[in-house]
Amino acid sequence: MTRRQLVWGGVAGVLGASAVGIGAYEVSGGDAFPEFRPRFGPDGLITNEWAFRNPRGPRAHETSDWVTTSGSLFATGGLGWTGRPDAGETGPDSGAINDSAVFRLVSRRRNFGPVTVSFKVRLRQPITTARTPEQDWDGGHVWLRYHSPQELYALSFRRRDGAVVIKRKVPSHDAAAVEGGDYTTIAEGSHAISYGDWHLVEAHAVNVFSGVRLRLAIDGKEVLHTVDRTPGPLAAPGGVGLRVDNSELWFGDFWARTA
Repeated sequence: MTRRQLVWGGVAGVLGASAVGIGAYEVSGGDAFPEFRPRFGPDGLITNEWAFRNPRGPRAHETSDWVTTSGSLFATGGLGWTGRPDAGETGPDSGAINDSAVFRLVSRRRNFGPVTVSFKVRLRQPITTARTPEQDWDGGHVWLRYHSPQELYALSFRRRDGAVVIKRKVPSHDAAAVEGGDYTTIAEGSHAISYGDWHLVEAHAVNVFSGVRLRLAIDGKEVLHTVDRTPGPLAAPGGVGLRVDNSELWFGDFWARTA
């Protein structure tokens, strides 16, 4: 398994992939929560994987908003930025290497139940490194209901192959599982946004009687809409965040509020 068990290992088969539009009655997925609207600045390193591995260390760059489990999060001009992606050990300051070819960012808060997440984003065309070869899923993804690296929803808004995808990840006892979890595709389509331009991404999760309703919209257009009828623990609130593979990404105007 490449990418230190942090990448999707390619889901075998598409299970229940559909664009479902049902009139399900909404139910509460958790109490209302204060809006989450992080700011980025001053310019420089905000936090990185070294801080994640060395919490409260005297050289650790930490923030009350985010945890970066892989790669490095920088601020530039009021935006969040992955840096130009490369692979290797970051060190405390991500000075020579940022390791953002495998970028994983999640909120410290984990109380996002019925949630809408919105942000503007710009990506460059994917690259590769010696440790991160080209994969169809290279690009940008938003996390909802993040409980752990093994349990979350991932909504892919720009992949190398031009697909938009909603996946559920749950814990697995299979030794070949990606970081201890199995991905299942529950909806997919095609919507390849342009590289180098700004786009608006919105992701939505809310509990309904039949499961968890998930939506992905890009530039004001809904591109995926489905209901996960077997959410299991993912019916409970969790974190929100971003995953980026082999891609340089800027984002801003990030907010999460009760749906």
